[in-house]
Amino acid sequence: MSKFISPSASWPNLIEQHRKVVPEAFGTEGNLFNLMGGEWCQPGHGKLFLSPVDATPLGRYPMIRLEAARTAVVAAEREFHAWSKTDLDERKRKVSETLDDMEKHADLFAKTLVWEIGKPYGQSKVSVERCISGVRWYVGQIEKMMEGRKPLGLISNIASWNYPLSVLIHAVLVQCLAGNSVIAKTPTDGGIHSVTLAMALARRRGLPVSLVSGSGGELSDALVRNEAISCLAFVGGKNNGREIAAAFYDRSKRYMLEMDGVNCYGVWEFSDWKNLAAQIKKGFEFGKQRCTAYPRYVVQRSLFPKFLEMYLGVVQGLKCGHPLLVDKAEDALPALDFGPLINSKKVEELRVQVGEAVAGGAVALYEGRLDEARFQPSQDISAYLAPVALLNLPRNCKLYHGEPFGPVDSVTVVDSVDQMVAEMNVSNGNLVSSLATDDAGLAKQVAMDLRCFKFGHNRVRSRGDNEESFGGFGQSWKGCFVGGKYLVESVTEGPVGEKVRGNFPDYILLPEER
Repeated sequence: MSKFISPSASWPNLIEQHRKVVPEAFGTEGNLFNLMGGEWCQPGHGKLFLSPVDATPLGRYPMIRLEAARTAVVAAEREFHAWSKTDLDERKRKVSETLDDMEKHADLFAKTLVWEIGKPYGQSKVSVERCISGVRWYVGQIEKMMEGRKPLGLISNIASWNYPLSVLIHAVLVQCLAGNSVIAKTPTDGGIHSVTLAMALARRRGLPVSLVSGSGGELSDALVRNEAISCLAFVGGKNNGREIAAAFYDRSKRYMLEMDGVNCYGVWEFSDWKNLAAQIKKGFEFGKQRCTAYPRYVVQRSLFPKFLEMYLGVVQGLKCGHPLLVDKAEDALPALDFGPLINSKKVEELRVQVGEAVAGGAVALYEGRLDEARFQPSQDISAYLAPVALLNLPRNCKLYHGEPFGPVDSVTVVDSVDQMVAEMNVSNGNLVSSLATDDAGLAKQVAMDLRCFKFGHNRVRSRGDNEESFGGFGQSWKGCFVGGKYLVESVTEGPVGEKVRGNFPDYILLPEER
């Protein structure tokens, strides 16, 4: 039986809903606008946006030039002065109303995310729910968090495409709640309709938000170096992050720069394989396209046979395919581990890197194949990649020091704890690391030697929710920590002489912050 796209999740149906809910964000020809100075305007020079799911055209990014972005920044900074004087209860009310509006359209958000970034429907629903529930938590805590503090100014946000709601919009709404005005750049590779819908709902409720689209390199002078910007929140790769960090060198402006790193899971004197198998399976959600994915396993040599048996059992059972195909109109959308990667360019990049590693001596432990039954006949599947696992990466290949950001794992076999720690620290700082071991004392010892912000004993770690802080060591993070009270502290001013917690040269991470 041939499969077809669920009618309720078809792109024509979804985009029609977007235009009905927020018509102000669209031009007469259906083109998207930028949100500048409180007005939806300027379609810019359109950049075609194809879905990673099957290369369906989803519209065009309204790309603007530098001068237009500078004008938008000036207008956004002017909004800060009135908004910062708005009573906190009024700010709470407007943010809460925005969340109510988002909740009404939660299903639209989730299905839109499937088309825009390829995240399966169930996982997209979780992203929407975490955004809404996370900001609601801050609404309940903000009075205590704002005691003795005042808003900072205009906050600029440049974020990756993989979490447009639960990272980008979540941060924007909390920044507004704390009394700041906000400008954000739409993620270049995906998420523009989801972000536009959320920002339009926020603007309707009176929140001082602005949204612009454009090349990161071209708009950098406006969104990073502009004197009107009081703080920058950046999520992206090391190359762009290093350039931005250099722009803030010897400057007093606040910044939070989240960058990539190789998160590792060590395995030493361990026996609970069923528990580890469940973690590895869940870790493949969204094709490991997240900053807290674990792409590398460092395994004690004597445990490698048991590890391999467990690991192969997991990857052989993973389900990857078109996330919107059904047999009948009333069928639920498929429950997949992951769908496409963000685009075909990423798939090709990973294939080249895998080939480079194998040519340099790595051994292919597993090379998965896509199941034709999970796709439409003659469908464009260039953005899909089945899981790959490599043994003993050569040190001179890109995958050894770099985060793949896709379903490509590597396994390294070691003979001592010291070797294991060294192999887990290859990227000079990362966001999360874990150790699977039956020895709790060893876990405590290893935790002190790893260059990670969060450590897990027999469990994976993530960004966390609500009160849990988040940041990184070394090259994986620069600037203020976020999460919990730190997210508010990073965009507000406290007592004179206060030292903001973060990855700065003179800052020592406290045990309770991991």
